[in-house]
Amino acid sequence: MIRNPARLENLIDEIRLFVRECWHPLEDEVDRTSSIPNEVVERLRREGYFGWSIPEAYGGLGLTAEELVLCAMELSQASVALRARVGTNTGIGSEALVADGTEAQKARWLPRMATGELTACLALTEPDAGSDATNIQTTARRDGDDYVLNGIKRFITNAPLADVFTVIARTEEGSRGSTGLTAFVVERGTAGLRTGEPYRKMGQAGSPVSDVIMENCRVPAAHIIGEREGVGFQTVMKVLNKQRLHLAALCTGPAIRMLDLALSHTRARSQFGQPVANFQLVQAMIADCRTEIFAARSMILEAARSRDRGEDVALTASMCKYFASEMCGRVADRCVQMFGGSGYIADFSSIERYYRDVRLFRLYEGTSQVHQLNIAKLTLRELPQVRP
Repeated sequence: MIRNPARLENLIDEIRLFVRECWHPLEDEVDRTSSIPNEVVERLRREGYFGWSIPEAYGGLGLTAEELVLCAMELSQASVALRARVGTNTGIGSEALVADGTEAQKARWLPRMATGELTACLALTEPDAGSDATNIQTTARRDGDDYVLNGIKRFITNAPLADVFTVIARTEEGSRGSTGLTAFVVERGTAGLRTGEPYRKMGQAGSPVSDVIMENCRVPAAHIIGEREGVGFQTVMKVLNKQRLHLAALCTGPAIRMLDLALSHTRARSQFGQPVANFQLVQAMIADCRTEIFAARSMILEAARSRDRGEDVALTASMCKYFASEMCGRVADRCVQMFGGSGYIADFSSIERYYRDVRLFRLYEGTSQVHQLNIAKLTLRELPQVRP
């Protein structure tokens, strides 16, 4: 649902210009220093990148799902650090408040998230709760008007620089699975909360990830999202169903960028007296990349439009994330192959960095294997029950 085509077209043009003229020349520096220059972050704040999906009533752009994925495909035609810097505010870091927060909670935090004054993140994953997200061990014990939280969250994107954490904890003692889970907003500076040192990672330099540790962390009961205890898992699923569409789009942008790099290289490099792009086996890889990118883009846009119509996208969002993340990995591999030896050497090409960066897409927000199981489960659920 595109509400104002001219406004969206202008926004996409601005994103495309920013990515190509500002970000691409910085990618090597960001990779080397593992940090984004402050002036670039300030520009992202001024130009509203942090508030794309936050409602207009709270200072954001209030993009529809279709508008969001179109913008995400443009923004992510860059090293992953760029979209990761703003991505938690336009996705998993703010979406729980947007979906289920009280009016007072939204008014308190969303406007500052929209401007980028606050960086938000989702603290869900734990050492023993990854693919099985219901195996949450972090506890939240009621103590007067507060809850006391204890536990460790792991692999939390933007945790080292986040100001606000959406934390999922178990408030019902003895509960198991998805019952008894509650979503809290916890602010940095709260006694008992700290973040670990950023991890050393295979890729995605400039996108800091770390543990979040809570030791007798005292949080006001008023910071329960929606002020409803025990519905945290339902809130998380609302977040993830939308975010999986967003992430699928964020997998598609890098595939477009990698193919562009490979096309430039194969047209410019000659072997046996002609450009490498003239060879049929190279053309087969180009064709496969272009076709799969088109398929992913089509799937994502159709699912986003369904969500904008108010339809249930649990199945289609899972299919989009599964296909787009796997597609991106296949494109990365083909593009390195098209570069030949120079695709393996960082001194010659950035394609090796993209190859490393996109590997994580098939792991986070549901591994490919978890999505396969989810897709099968939801498909079987749609079928008429067979009676013995």
